[in-house]
Amino acid sequence: MTLLSVNINKVALIRNSRGRNYPDVAAFAARCLDLGAAGVTLHPRPDQRHARYSDVETLGALCQARGVELNVEGYPTREFMDVVIAARPAQCTLVPDEPGQLTSDHGWDLRRHEKQLREVIAELSAHGIRSSLFVDYDNADIPFARELGADRVELYTEPYAETYGQPENAAIWQGFADAAKLAQDAGLGVNAGHDLNLENLGRFLQIPGILEVSIGHAIVVECLEMGVQQVMQAYQSIIQAAA
Repeated sequence: MTLLSVNINKVALIRNSRGRNYPDVAAFAARCLDLGAAGVTLHPRPDQRHARYSDVETLGALCQARGVELNVEGYPTREFMDVVIAARPAQCTLVPDEPGQLTSDHGWDLRRHEKQLREVIAELSAHGIRSSLFVDYDNADIPFARELGADRVELYTEPYAETYGQPENAAIWQGFADAAKLAQDAGLGVNAGHDLNLENLGRFLQIPGILEVSIGHAIVVECLEMGVQQVMQAYQSIIQAAA
C-alpha cells in the first residue's frame, strides 16, 4: 500500500512568521502520525524560510520514537548534506532547486549532473540513508538513476495536478504510468509528489506500485477548510481504496 508522508514546510512557514514556536511543527507532525500518516517530509532550503535545519533533528527524533520514516528533501549543498548525515533520516530526496527558488518546479538532468549525483548518493549510501531523485515524468533517462546508485525516484507530479479534470490529463496520467513502469523495470522504487491533493490523488494512485506520496501544501490548506482529523481520514480512505 502507498505510504503518505506529510510535508511540514507550510506549518513551519506559519511558525516563522511570528518568531516563536507556534504552531509547533513537531506537535502538528505528531498529530498527523496519530491520525494515520506513515511518515514526515521536510524540505529545508538554504535561507530556511520555512523548515529549518534544526527541525530535521527534532522531527528525526519524533519519527525514530514513533517507528516511522523521516524524508528530508533538498539540494545537496555541503551544509545540507552535513545536516542529513547527522540526522540519518530513512530517506533523502535530492531536488535540483536553485538557492532562492519559490518551490520545486523541475526534476534533475541526470546526465548533466552525473558526477555530483554519484558522489552524493554514494555518501548517503555509506551512512545507510535511502536515496531518491526528483525527476520529470517525461525524462527518458529515468533508468539512469539506478546506474547512479539511487534507490528510488520521486515523480514530479505538477503536470498531472495542473491538468486534472481536463481532456489532456488522460495522456499525461498515462505518461506518469509509463514513467513509473520504466523506473520499476530498472529496479527503482517510485515515489511521487507536488500538488497532489484530496481531489486528484485517487486517480493518480491507479498507477501500480507507487510506494510513497509526499503532500504538504494541499494538506495544510485542506486542514484550514476541513480540520486535521477529517483531512487525514479522507487521505487514508483514498489510499486504502487504491490498495
